[in-house]
Amino acid sequence: MFKRICPSCVAMMTLFGGFLWLGGGLASAGQRKFAYNYEVLTAPLGSIEFENWVTWKRGDGAENQWNFRHEIEYGVTDRLQIALYLVDWRWTDAPGEKRVQYEHTGVEVIYRLSNPTTDFLGSAVYGEVKLGDGLVELEGKLLLQKNLGRAALVYNATVEAVWEGTTLGQLNERSGELAQTIGASYEVNAYVNLGVECLHEVALPNWGAQGRSMIFAGPNISLRKGRYFATITSLFRLSDQADEPTVQTRCIFGVNF
Repeated sequence: MFKRICPSCVAMMTLFGGFLWLGGGLASAGQRKFAYNYEVLTAPLGSIEFENWVTWKRGDGAENQWNFRHEIEYGVTDRLQIALYLVDWRWTDAPGEKRVQYEHTGVEVIYRLSNPTTDFLGSAVYGEVKLGDGLVELEGKLLLQKNLGRAALVYNATVEAVWEGTTLGQLNERSGELAQTIGASYEVNAYVNLGVECLHEVALPNWGAQGRSMIFAGPNISLRKGRYFATITSLFRLSDQADEPTVQTRCIFGVNF
């Protein structure tokens, strides 16, 4: 039955459902202002947030890919946040290939070192482990942020290592990626933030010296009301790699408990 459902329709209903959540109460809410950047501020002690991610990637041809993530975040302390990726999965819709595929499950930890508002520069460190069917992935980030009144400026530097194989016991392929993202967001009012994000990735097959550099940039909007928020960013390819997506759009919507 699941395979009969059009995943594009599922994704659209998921996005629409996320915005319907914004019809909640007027109490203060947490919010992600960016979809491709992580911010320095962590979840408050004892707070729980449920997030859903939908990322659509469109290639030069007729191929479409929908990536989904369902995540629970918890504030261990006012500086330490942990998150569990319950499941990451994707739907591929391309000529000759239509399939649903489980990708991985993971754990993410963020520790805040300094505050972006009260300190000269906000900073945090990020670690992530993901396990899948024949996949192990490790990722580390340095997060920087500065809040200037209603404006927020962020920068993330990322290193990623991936081991793949037929099973977890036979991980014969290895690759890496270096990435950096920057973003700027401005609070228009209590409910709306507008901004821009840029992503620069360098893929390193087998950790070779000849990496492929890719650049994407585009606008974003973040909405919040009550305990709910939704953030959407559309990135457009600025580099020449024809086998990379021409556009990728990510929506993250969540609710705080």
